Amino acid sequence: MSVYDVWAPTATTVRLHLDGEVLPLTAEPATGWWRAPADLDRGPGHRYGFLLDDGDTPLPDPRSRRQPDGVHGLSETFDPAAFAWTDEAWTGRQLGGAVIYELHLGTFTPEGTLDSAIEKLPHLVELGVDLVELLPVNGVNGRWNWGYDGVDWFTVTDNYGGPEAYQRFVDAAHAAGLGVVQDVVYNHLGPSGNYLPVFGPYLSSKHANTWGDNVNLDDDGAHEVREFILDNTAMWFTDYHVDALRLDAVHALRDDSPMHLLQEMAERTAALSAHQRRPLTLIAESDMNDPRLITPRDGGGSGPDHRQGYGLDGQWSDDFHHALHVALTGETTGWYADFASLDSLAKVLTKGFFHDGTWSSFRETDHGFPIDVEHMPGWRLVVANQNHDQIGNRAIGDRLAASLDDGQLVIAAALTLASPFTPMLFQGEEWAASTPWQFFTSHPEADLGEATAKGRIAEFAKLGWDESTVPDPQDPETYRRSKLDWSEVEQGRHARVLSAYRRLAALRRAEPDLTDPRLPRVSVEHDADARWLVLTRGSLRVAVNFAEQEARVAVPCTEVLFTSDDAVTAGESLLLPPHSVAIVR
Repeated sequence: MSVYDVWAPTATTVRLHLDGEVLPLTAEPATGWWRAPADLDRGPGHRYGFLLDDGDTPLPDPRSRRQPDGVHGLSETFDPAAFAWTDEAWTGRQLGGAVIYELHLGTFTPEGTLDSAIEKLPHLVELGVDLVELLPVNGVNGRWNWGYDGVDWFTVTDNYGGPEAYQRFVDAAHAAGLGVVQDVVYNHLGPSGNYLPVFGPYLSSKHANTWGDNVNLDDDGAHEVREFILDNTAMWFTDYHVDALRLDAVHALRDDSPMHLLQEMAERTAALSAHQRRPLTLIAESDMNDPRLITPRDGGGSGPDHRQGYGLDGQWSDDFHHALHVALTGETTGWYADFASLDSLAKVLTKGFFHDGTWSSFRETDHGFPIDVEHMPGWRLVVANQNHDQIGNRAIGDRLAASLDDGQLVIAAALTLASPFTPMLFQGEEWAASTPWQFFTSHPEADLGEATAKGRIAEFAKLGWDESTVPDPQDPETYRRSKLDWSEVEQGRHARVLSAYRRLAALRRAEPDLTDPRLPRVSVEHDADARWLVLTRGSLRVAVNFAEQEARVAVPCTEVLFTSDDAVTAGESLLLPPHSVAIVR
């Protein structure tokens, strides 16, 4: 297929605008594709677009690899094979046993680029990270954005340095021993610069969602739309050498086809993984608490109807975050209400989900399905005590460090890194960063920017937050405030918390019990009133005191492996100071 071919089944004519020339394309009525001459290949760096029907403004390529002038400008050809990779010896990183680090390129460094992020990779290595996860990098309208307003799925935005800079980043990460996870968004498109519906039925009203019309997975023309997505999935693994994809909000991927898109994606990725001879991982974000996503395709299902699994490798468990957040902060508003008791954290640590068919007061319905803990390894669940959503979707984007003391922050770290699941850290969490992580946009359209700001305020007002405290997403200062301050890393509380994170990650690597994914070997004792909890991981005990007063816990030990407080006293029992944690053998 030529780079200048395009699928436009509803167009009557399609012309190629290439370097100022206008060239006709040839229709394939049976497929809806328009083909360029086979010998038309001018190499990288050429600007082009498509003129549909009587249009006189060239539109960017739906499969554009680069948009140097933004989402409304011409596309530019890019040759991904031209890059000189040095990662021939790279054998990948599996999800089991790994620690993930989630970051947003625009705020991770002062420069906000892929090349500047390379300079911080040694920090991640020293921290004990295995996989670095990048928030979406696709083309969006405006200078800064979280990334979930992407419209050019095959591009790497020039805001971060463009596609070759992305290759440099992955190559450098592999050289440092780090795998790369790319966050991709297939469930919706951003509000500005989405030209896909002009070309064909990329969207369908059959399954509308909170973003409007759904991506067309099972309506007329869905075959080509599915191939569009599946080709994009393969692109990240082949052209950019990434190791995993995080699939945003897969519950919005409504698909009544005989084979769900997620299953087809998992099957093709597994085949590609076999060919490349390295792990290629798919991680779903879903709020459905449905283990069908991660049940092997040949393993039946864990639900009461024994539904066939889709065979994805992992999925997020927000229940872990909610239960731990409430245990630490005492917040019980909105979706936190069901997690008020420490019982919820005890359940999540042993069962994976809290809502596994139970009543959800926030949703006002029964929610979730149980995990077959006898057969489902714990590493398939990715957990965090903070992430971009859970911080950024608070009214002022405040981190745990803004309200918790050092002991509580280390408790959060210990339970995340010593859990039977796959831990994920969010940028700056490891040093109790003082900077917030706020919701920011830079929509050039004034009306869209105003609507975004008003919608944000209304959303928080419904949840009971003071709307006057909500920062304007369009204000450049909202973005600048969210940038990490690397000067604080080795100072005061930041250095103390960072030391704890490094010691915990090192302990996790050293002790097989802490990476053992067998959930039947996990147990929890706790006292919801006295507010202590003991997590058993094989021969190890993780003893936590959430309370404001000291607690004596009947945990005999022969060796103390980690403490957050030098006042922890071991022996036939543990004496835990307020807001402390100890890991003992």
